Amino acid sequence: MKDLEVKLDIVLEKHKEIEKKLSDQNNFDSNKSIKLNKEYSELTPLVHSITQFRTCQNEINNLKELLEESDVAIREMAESELKEANLKLKLFEKSLLKLLIPKDHNDQKNSILEIRAGTGGDEASLFAADLFSMYKKYSDLNNWKCEVLSISETGLHGIKEVICSISGKSVFSKLKYESGVHRVQRVPLTETSGRVHTSAATVAVLPEAEDIDINIEEKDLRIDVFRSSGPGGQSVNTTDSAVRITHLPTGIVVSQQDEKSQHKNKAKALKILRSRIFDKEIQMKEQERAKNRKSQVGSGDRSERIRTYNFPQSRVSDHRINLTLYKLDEILQGKLDDIVNPLIADDEAKKILELDNE
Repeated sequence: MKDLEVKLDIVLEKHKEIEKKLSDQNNFDSNKSIKLNKEYSELTPLVHSITQFRTCQNEINNLKELLEESDVAIREMAESELKEANLKLKLFEKSLLKLLIPKDHNDQKNSILEIRAGTGGDEASLFAADLFSMYKKYSDLNNWKCEVLSISETGLHGIKEVICSISGKSVFSKLKYESGVHRVQRVPLTETSGRVHTSAATVAVLPEAEDIDINIEEKDLRIDVFRSSGPGGQSVNTTDSAVRITHLPTGIVVSQQDEKSQHKNKAKALKILRSRIFDKEIQMKEQERAKNRKSQVGSGDRSERIRTYNFPQSRVSDHRINLTLYKLDEILQGKLDDIVNPLIADDEAKKILELDNE
């Protein structure tokens, strides 16, 4: 890899510099100290990996010198150990490159999951319900908490739209690959001729923004209150408890009416709004970075068709990495790691290539 040694030297120098600042009690500032300690702890595993890598490099250089020895036994021993050392070096390099990948600081955040039925009528809303069930089961398997913030159901046990908050360890790091158009191919229950129909639903996964991520000023908000309504437009509340919040600078609108309390609806709406604004900022930065990229995991476009669920063949295909699995039932039961882990590996591999081209 080009300039790898230069990059490693920069990391070691930075680690040493932070260590010096932390030991200097004269310049002690609690907020600054917390930030430095976090940065230091993040760099430490990388420094350890660099040490292993360079120790192995030195070992290889010493063994190469032994190949010049006149003693046959020593040369044979050096050749044998050199093969083993070269294998170790490749493993250390692989580990090192993974640690050099710039961290997505949103990976540790909770997520806002939004699912909307797309083309396909009632069948699309039933598929949206299937996806929601799949993500709830995936959350359970990961010991995450799934809280519904807003849901619009159909009379056939389908879902037009659902927005939920998923909290737990490293939620966004796994769910962020789910954004996009999900397509289903199956015979609807109402189809008498047995013809396979194609429907779709869109999934959006946003990192849940905290107050420190996005500062929303009251003057930038227009808040409207109205009476909540149920299916068919019938009133389900006699008070103006439903809330619609418009963020004037971005034009983002969030409505919330699931709670009987206006205060609770406003709090939920602000939670969703904050995450959508934060996500919009991330998307704009990502688009800017993408202009200079030679490779990406998909386009990152939420309108991109990312996955197909084919019921007649019990097949799931992820189109971004050409992955096909014949275990649809298991996937719908929440065993998504069989798809998520290859996506993470592919993303890491492409980011390593980007490091090489920097």
